[in-house]
Amino acid sequence: MKYAIVIPDGCADEPQESLGGKTPLQAANVPNMDAIAKAGVVGRADNVPAHLPAGSDVANLSLLGYSPLEYFTGRAPLEAAAQGIQLGPDDWAIRCNLVTIQDQIMKSFTAGQISSDEAKALLETAQAELGGEGIEFHPGVSYRNLLVYRGQPGSAPFSMETRTTPPHDLSDKSVADSYPRGLGSGWLSEMMSRSVELFANHPVNVKRVSEGKPPATNVWLWGLGKQPALTPFADLYGKTGKMITAVDLLRGLAALIGWDRIEVPGATGYLDTDYAAKGQYAIDALDSTDVICVHVEATDEASHEGDIPEKIKALEAIDEKIVGPLHAALKKHGEYRIIVLPDHPTFCRTKTHSHGFVPLALCGSDVEADAFDTFDELNADASSLSFDEGWKMMPYFLGV
Repeated sequence: MKYAIVIPDGCADEPQESLGGKTPLQAANVPNMDAIAKAGVVGRADNVPAHLPAGSDVANLSLLGYSPLEYFTGRAPLEAAAQGIQLGPDDWAIRCNLVTIQDQIMKSFTAGQISSDEAKALLETAQAELGGEGIEFHPGVSYRNLLVYRGQPGSAPFSMETRTTPPHDLSDKSVADSYPRGLGSGWLSEMMSRSVELFANHPVNVKRVSEGKPPATNVWLWGLGKQPALTPFADLYGKTGKMITAVDLLRGLAALIGWDRIEVPGATGYLDTDYAAKGQYAIDALDSTDVICVHVEATDEASHEGDIPEKIKALEAIDEKIVGPLHAALKKHGEYRIIVLPDHPTFCRTKTHSHGFVPLALCGSDVEADAFDTFDELNADASSLSFDEGWKMMPYFLGV
């Protein structure tokens, strides 16, 4: 049996007045996702427990079959694993976004989709001026970077109760009340504050401003945590897996659960990603794994920008260039199952992640069809197939 998982990140949404009361998923032309719904079952899953942050870290951990109540230790450690950064028992990883803040308003949580080369130059300056023994800035992809704090035995610089705020939750909002709170918050805030002066006249920003682009005004620190201990997927579920993604969070999760990671040329983690290449690489991987997982960030990015037309465009590209070809290839392999579901809702209205159920559509050679024939939030809400604890979806999907 071959298994395929397609994750259109954050695609679940609410009805839009501009779409005549439809959600972006309902308004999008997604015949291949609808074909899965018609041939199989529609349901819903809640991947984020109410007391945990509604982030992709918790949500994707849950989606992949791991209870965040047991395994979640923070977002940044998952991304550290993607970069091959080893964390000791006293070390902390901290997400280090490059952002644009003007008059205490989060104008861009991506610093205008800053390039990886520009980010690297800024982080090198941060390392030279703010880093040192036990303080390591690690460039990642675009605005997504890391700060590693090497702790000492017996010390507790931070805690899991240290409060930080994801910058994507602050789009076009004041950041005044969203700086770190709790143990270690003073140090985190100081690093953020010192980076403002450091970046003000940096050559990267001088050039960006001259080109009409937003500058990276400072680093924003959040999502800190310690190294998690995840049971290998093969030990939990008896299946091998491979991950296709352009996002370090998912790369890190894959590494920590023992999945191979497939790097696809042209996969950007943004709206300009190469959907067709992702689809083809997924098809090519079917011969060498039990489970292939394709994660696409574009729908989430469109939501964070509040761009409904781009969200629909991304959904249609995922449907045409990934879901359709992959489903057709699975049928040729013989027995199979395929599921499509986002990790969490991301509302275009609020431009941020939300708690709540997401729709899922699942079909396969051994799945009996239900009465639903379209993949959307409305049908998901009406279905009797519900995973109130989202991590219980995976054993259902795998039939184990």
